[in-house]
Amino acid sequence: MAMARSLRLHPSEPVVPYRASGGPRSNLVLAAACLVLSTGLADAADPAAPPAVGPEDAASDRKQAGGERGRQNPAEALEFGETIEVIGTLPVPGLGTALRDVPASVQTFGGKEVDRQNPLSAADFLERNATSVSLNSGQGNPFQPDLNFRGFTASPLLGTPQGVSVFLDGVRVNEPFGDVVNWDLIPPSAIASIQLVSGSTPALGLNTLGGALALYTKSGSAYPGLTASVTGGSFGRVGGTVEAGGASGHLDGFVTANYLREDGWAVHNPSRVAQLFAKGGHQTEQTDLDLSVVLADTRLEGTQTLPLSFLDAPREAYTFPDVNENRVAHVNLKGSVYLGSELLFGGSAYYRKLRSNNTSSNTNDAFELPAQPGDPVPPQATNDRSTIDQDGWGGALQLTVLSKLLGRKNQLAVGAAVDLGDVHFTQESQPADFTADRGTIGTGPFAPETDVETRTRYYGVYATDTLAVTDELSLTLSGRYNWAHVEIRNQGAPEDDSLNGTSNFQRFNPAVGLAWNPLRWLTAFANYNEGMRVPTPMELTCADPTAPCKLPNAFLADPPLKAVVSRTVEVGARGRLGQAGRWSAALFRTQLSDDILFINDPASGLIGAGFFANVGDTRRQGLELALGLQTGPVAWNVGYGFLRATFETPYQFASAANSAAVDTNGDGVPDTVFVRAGNRIPGLPEHTVKVQGEWQVIRDLTVGASLVYASGVYARGDENNQDANGKLPGYALVQLDASYVILEGLRLSVKVENLLDTAHYNFGVLGQNAFTGPGRTFGPAVGVDAVPEQFRAVGAPRGVWATLEYRFGGSARAPDAHDS
Repeated sequence: MAMARSLRLHPSEPVVPYRASGGPRSNLVLAAACLVLSTGLADAADPAAPPAVGPEDAASDRKQAGGERGRQNPAEALEFGETIEVIGTLPVPGLGTALRDVPASVQTFGGKEVDRQNPLSAADFLERNATSVSLNSGQGNPFQPDLNFRGFTASPLLGTPQGVSVFLDGVRVNEPFGDVVNWDLIPPSAIASIQLVSGSTPALGLNTLGGALALYTKSGSAYPGLTASVTGGSFGRVGGTVEAGGASGHLDGFVTANYLREDGWAVHNPSRVAQLFAKGGHQTEQTDLDLSVVLADTRLEGTQTLPLSFLDAPREAYTFPDVNENRVAHVNLKGSVYLGSELLFGGSAYYRKLRSNNTSSNTNDAFELPAQPGDPVPPQATNDRSTIDQDGWGGALQLTVLSKLLGRKNQLAVGAAVDLGDVHFTQESQPADFTADRGTIGTGPFAPETDVETRTRYYGVYATDTLAVTDELSLTLSGRYNWAHVEIRNQGAPEDDSLNGTSNFQRFNPAVGLAWNPLRWLTAFANYNEGMRVPTPMELTCADPTAPCKLPNAFLADPPLKAVVSRTVEVGARGRLGQAGRWSAALFRTQLSDDILFINDPASGLIGAGFFANVGDTRRQGLELALGLQTGPVAWNVGYGFLRATFETPYQFASAANSAAVDTNGDGVPDTVFVRAGNRIPGLPEHTVKVQGEWQVIRDLTVGASLVYASGVYARGDENNQDANGKLPGYALVQLDASYVILEGLRLSVKVENLLDTAHYNFGVLGQNAFTGPGRTFGPAVGVDAVPEQFRAVGAPRGVWATLEYRFGGSARAPDAHDS
């Protein structure tokens, strides 16, 4: 088993076997189908350029992936191959850019590596493997984390500022309402490769403030055969996965289905996830076409954050129920056609239908005991129920020109993209009282509160050009003009037009980068780029501090917010150490203008009540280092990320939960928090460390271990960094795994997470704890006031799972991430 070439030794320049998404496989029919324009990820590289690995290796890799078909169409560079040396950086799948010419930090991971680790989601995988990535788990469910990369977030939680764009086979899956990312709707078993590109790459459109995450899916020609697996273990988790793929002539197909159910490690946080992915393709020497479908149906329950006084019982829920149900149907058509030896025309078109239902339990912040005996007692709680129906569709068209400029190799890509979204949002509330264990029981009917429709229209035109200035130096220039239209219309009471509003945003974002390759084993790069994020419909309708909203939202037509603009500078280098080693280093700084944050309302007493505001400038800057080596049967990787995320513009907000609040009204009640330039942004660890080791004990037995460390973070609401509770403590988690091939095609894998059963918390928020009565019951009902506390998201305890997998067809024996 030759590990040296195929093991991913470093995120910036990996060599793990992978199969990226159907890179442009289309035919000319797609030109008509793509009049509705979309997003994807990839740009052009010279098809005549030498492969990143030796010719014999490259030919062998293509033959493994798709036989002669892999060599006939260079546009399949993102789809076939056993090494990831081609990077996607544009909104239409195409030829890709050779890693040596990419003037940015890039982390890539192969599909076999994802399969071997068997993660719950793409976010779960990235937490363990990607440098500068951390997770927040404020929702209390393992399928609903916030993913932070270099201080920017991709989150399923409405109200979280989104700064990372996420693409699935070229389609931007940041949802139209709130730009959220639902990790539970992306099947891990469909992932062929993952690419995490740093910076504010303007060509990738909105939300690309700190980076872009591209997920490419498997195809039948690259993943032939049939695989079935079953999983079971801690927390009542049971699940199964089936994959099947194959190819015949110019046609190929792949399908995978996942089902998982678990009771959860705490009370009231079970999960049920059902996912299906299918893709069919047609490829010839000149054309390439793929049609894929994603279906998912999930039900996730959470436990919320817990106040410090509850941490002696970490499995309890603060209140319940809190339920999220998602159903999605996603269709994507993409492809390309050669119009000549130097022209590649590509495009994509998609439709995405998502219905989300949410039920959440909340304390009644206005509760007061009756003044006179016999007066009616107000409800202690409310059950809030919301439904979000989202329709998203769009597409993109792109022309790539491969030619020479001033006698030097040059690749130019120009394109246009559009993402359209229609959303119907309804919210209703029900009075309720608490049980002894803080569950809610409705005491009346649900009453409608909000009924609105929103329309988002995002348009962009872009161009990028990469010129080989010399054989060692390449220059990349790119830019994109974005125009965004956001519209909100009331569908409730006809006489109420306070919800209606329209906002428009436009901007041109440029980028320039240099990549220098003075030696075969060394690449140095530098870049400057700009990006933007427009306020979402939810933010635009919840921006008035005099009328705070309760997330997901009670809507009002508030004063418009400004768009957020990012400016990023990065310098770095990456290279090889012999044949089996990789290293990289990068320094970066991203400055945001008019950053938007959610500010809690102190009068409500609820953690999720407040308003959105532009707070001025914020900054994320830091350092990334990574190293990977292999010595005989042992391979290991180390990644370190340093991040300093700060507010750069002073501002203030009202607070009743921050112990450092000051009295500004002269009534003796501390009510205001002052944030100064240089204060740290909450929720973002300053230091993260990832260590992985793997030992191939014998041919059929591999054991591994990994360590994830994150330093302490400030709680949300402690933006001044002065609350008496201080930072949450840092934590280190150890995971063990082993894989044994019992017989040909049959493999047993065992995984142990949080081996040392470490108590840990990765997110905190300041709020009012209302359960101050006997036995942690609702205190105001017995005359005991709520008290300010720091609330923490409790991490899962030790868990052990086993997976039995059987594969037949495809390869002789079930390969893992280190098979070549």
